[in-house]
Amino acid sequence: MKQYIRARIIEVADYIIATRCTVRQAGKKFCLSKSTVHKDMQQRLPEVDREKWQTVNNVLENNLSQRHLRGGIATKRKYQKQRMLNTSV
Repeated sequence: MKQYIRARIIEVADYIIATRCTVRQAGKKFCLSKSTVHKDMQQRLPEVDREKWQTVNNVLENNLSQRHLRGGIATKRKYQKQRMLNTSV
């Protein structure tokens, strides 16, 4: 594995651990696709640092378990915003 990839993996993993962010949020922060971040965290990170992978994996599993809740909250906000715009006009 090339050194710049190894450095990117460690940097993204540290960010995910520190902020407990999602794969999409990490991808946006580092200008990477979510697929790249996911592949780095699930396939490449265990080769680089097994302990860090375990921590990242726990964060990502927690995010996955809360995904349906976040979607509901986003939908609620969307319709509240639309309602506010329609009543102010």
